[in-house]
Amino acid sequence: MKYATYHQKKVAYQSDGKGTPVVLLHGFCEDSTIWDEFAAGLLEEPCRIIRIDLPGFGKSEVLPGATIEQMAEAVEAVLKTLGLGKVVLIGHSMGGYVSLAFARRFPEALMGIGLFHSHPYPDTEEKKEARRRSIEFIERQGHVLFVKQLIPALFASKFVRSNTFLLEKLIFRASKYKSAGIIAALQAMIGRQDESGVLAALQVPVLFIIGQEDTAVPAAQSLEQTHLPALASIHILPQIGHMGMFEAKRKTEQIVRQFVAFCEDKASNQ
Repeated sequence: MKYATYHQKKVAYQSDGKGTPVVLLHGFCEDSTIWDEFAAGLLEEPCRIIRIDLPGFGKSEVLPGATIEQMAEAVEAVLKTLGLGKVVLIGHSMGGYVSLAFARRFPEALMGIGLFHSHPYPDTEEKKEARRRSIEFIERQGHVLFVKQLIPALFASKFVRSNTFLLEKLIFRASKYKSAGIIAALQAMIGRQDESGVLAALQVPVLFIIGQEDTAVPAAQSLEQTHLPALASIHILPQIGHMGMFEAKRKTEQIVRQFVAFCEDKASNQ
């Protein structure tokens, strides 16, 4: 891993390959390693894959009181460190929230944006309260039991039953994060703003990957957003939950590769 600096904190990243820059942002209680096998598939095409640990996860330091917008600024700090121009930005779940905040702040840096099991809407009051209860639980009990409950619920039930080793690995990895980073991310998601206007105003292609059995971002909610951008590529995955990079690895790799190629073609014709 290499490091950029944002607000005197280290932001870890990894960059591999040459070609069109594709930035992959992980979700809540994840880190950049969720993309390892996925990135290997993407690198079969000429592209440069940048995987970033968002503040408080993986090897990035905790940024106390971090907002989703500040996470987006941390991403921009990495891109500036690498000297990159326009990128294709793909965000999973919370990473999608960060991607949309990035699009609002740095639209000139985008060639395309992908929402991988994500959406632009703020938390409902019920969702905010559930996140507050999670914070209280972590403060009382620590985060290890929290992630043991959280991670299996992200997958379709059939996948969970046949992939226990993968789930154990993800839980083990998440258990190594600091409680402060997980709590900061929960607070950031509670406080995030409605980015549907940003999505509607985007002048670049937008990718939507939707899991039909996703309970974290239900398919009905995901479908609400698909009419917003002027140019959208929409993919609904049957029998898939919230973790398509594992549950439908080959399919989602193909979708992202095709989307990157489309973004390249559109950018070269402008």
